[in-house]
Amino acid sequence: MQIKAIAAMTADRVIGKDNALPWNVPEDMKHFVKLTKGHSVLMGRKTFQSAPMNSRPLPKRKNIVVTRDPGGQPEIESVEYTTDPRRYIEECKAGARELPSDTLWIIGGQNLYEQTMDLLDELHITIIKLDVIGDAYFPPFEEQFELVSQEEIDPCIFQHYIRK
Repeated sequence: MQIKAIAAMTADRVIGKDNALPWNVPEDMKHFVKLTKGHSVLMGRKTFQSAPMNSRPLPKRKNIVVTRDPGGQPEIESVEYTTDPRRYIEECKAGARELPSDTLWIIGGQNLYEQTMDLLDELHITIIKLDVIGDAYFPPFEEQFELVSQEEIDPCIFQHYIRK
């Protein structure tokens, strides 16, 4: 079981503003879909709710949503709720969860990235070359991971990191 995170951020580490992406960059969305399609995605409730209604739940993926109140959430096919992301990940690694593949993607937001950073095997970061104001940030990771590949397609820099 591989635990990976994917995020888009600016050079200033901004990942969000008012519970939304502060940019619309089709190249990054295509990259996100290509990597996560067919796998499971673990996200916070606000990240889930910020997805457009026609893309919620994220199609062709098992959606797992972290929430303090799983009983208060609507029942939606292909969506599972959890209160404890770290325990959920440990259960996945132990084979106690049924997932469509051997990869679980952490897709945000800020709190979930912070809570799970030490459990990640890989990071896929898109640097968005824009200056934006934000209120959510990607946590520091550079001391724990090494860059293994990078590709630039304006206005994005796609980076792949593995744990040191």
